[in-house]
Amino acid sequence: MAAENPLESLQEEATCPVCLEYFTDPVTLECGHNFCRACIAQCWEGPDTAASCPQCRETVQQRNLRPNRQLANVVEIAKRLSLQAAKGAGGDGVCGEHQETLKPFCEEDQTSVCVICHLSRAHRAHTVVPIEEVAQEYKVKLQGALGPLRKELEVALALMSKEEEKTTEWQGNVKNKREMISGEFNKLHTLLREEEQLLLQRLEEEERETLQRLQENLIKLSQQSSSLQQLITEIEEKCQQPIVKLLKDVKSTLSRSENVKLQEPEERKGGLVAP
Repeated sequence: MAAENPLESLQEEATCPVCLEYFTDPVTLECGHNFCRACIAQCWEGPDTAASCPQCRETVQQRNLRPNRQLANVVEIAKRLSLQAAKGAGGDGVCGEHQETLKPFCEEDQTSVCVICHLSRAHRAHTVVPIEEVAQEYKVKLQGALGPLRKELEVALALMSKEEEKTTEWQGNVKNKREMISGEFNKLHTLLREEEQLLLQRLEEEERETLQRLQENLIKLSQQSSSLQQLITEIEEKCQQPIVKLLKDVKSTLSRSENVKLQEPEERKGGLVAP
């Protein structure tokens, strides 16, 4: 039956009935049927000058083979249209290496190949079947996998429903507990407010005193740091001076550096106001 798709109809017309691939060097028999030259030669192996058509079985003369150039042109058009259609569908139906339509499927490598790939050393010894058959086979398997998956989905949805019920129940319990805790602490707040104010007042006084003492410590440390920096700068400059100038008052400089002693701030005793 002719394909409803015009492109598929054209592909059928451009396909050899022997090898089921696009015609290669097509020839026409006396009966009008067309075959690849290599295919018909293989069918007619032998010395006889008379043979039969593989399609209609009519007796024909081997020497009357006629090259069919018009059919060869149709084959090229069909190939180009097939490639355009495959590229238009996303390019998945085209061999990236040979730019041929992917028709066979290599079972060993689990990949679609083109006719050129099929004849190459990489796939020549492999089991290659039409891609439509493989697709149909896997489609059946995939459809078979849908049943168990749908059952698993039903179980998952049922479990989700139970968990949602538990979530709602738990949220209600938490809300009641939160309200109870808030009520108890509201009662305690009244009792704690006076104590809070007293502690804050004491903390403020302690803060004022401590900050004053810390500020004094910072001033003292800043003065000491400044003196140390001046002495360091003086020693660095002296190290760069000529020998005579370097030796001048060097003992005094060393003596001052040896007598430097950092006065650390006194540690604050006690801590923040305790409740």
